[in-house]
Amino acid sequence: MAETAINPTAAALLGLLHEGPMTGGQLMASAERRLGPFWSMTRSQVYRELPALADAGYVRLGKPGPRSSQPYAITASGKRAFTRWLAESPGRDAVRNPIALRVAFGEQHNATQLKELYSGATEYHTQALASAREQAKEVKKGGDNFGSAALEFAVAYHRAALSWLKTAPGA
Repeated sequence: MAETAINPTAAALLGLLHEGPMTGGQLMASAERRLGPFWSMTRSQVYRELPALADAGYVRLGKPGPRSSQPYAITASGKRAFTRWLAESPGRDAVRNPIALRVAFGEQHNATQLKELYSGATEYHTQALASAREQAKEVKKGGDNFGSAALEFAVAYHRAALSWLKTAPGA
């Protein structure tokens, strides 16, 4: 199957636009709410992708609203591109954990630095785990089994991170 010309961020935006027209800010909020626990997107990525999606004919601009915000709506061509993207191989995971990176250089840390690193990471993952669990429960209650399953990935990730932090050298 031929690959689409869209990257994962563009595909995520097209997926979100299946819910209806949204402005860039609304797309950011929706991405944070639905995808944030397992997929990160920055505001600059969103605002860089939207004009490219419009140029490709995958979205169309609506009428400007308050403060010149413009809603974007997915086109039939955009739906087809999204469907093609869904059928493609997802590729390999790109693991980029800033804590693990610092632990890899643990010999250069002093004991206080390591303790602070682990403490901060434990606090973050504990809060993120609680949030992801609650989100997964709410989404499942709403009947979205696929959204719930994706959020369970975030739950498992934060559990694994917490487990790893307990056994990391110098913990």
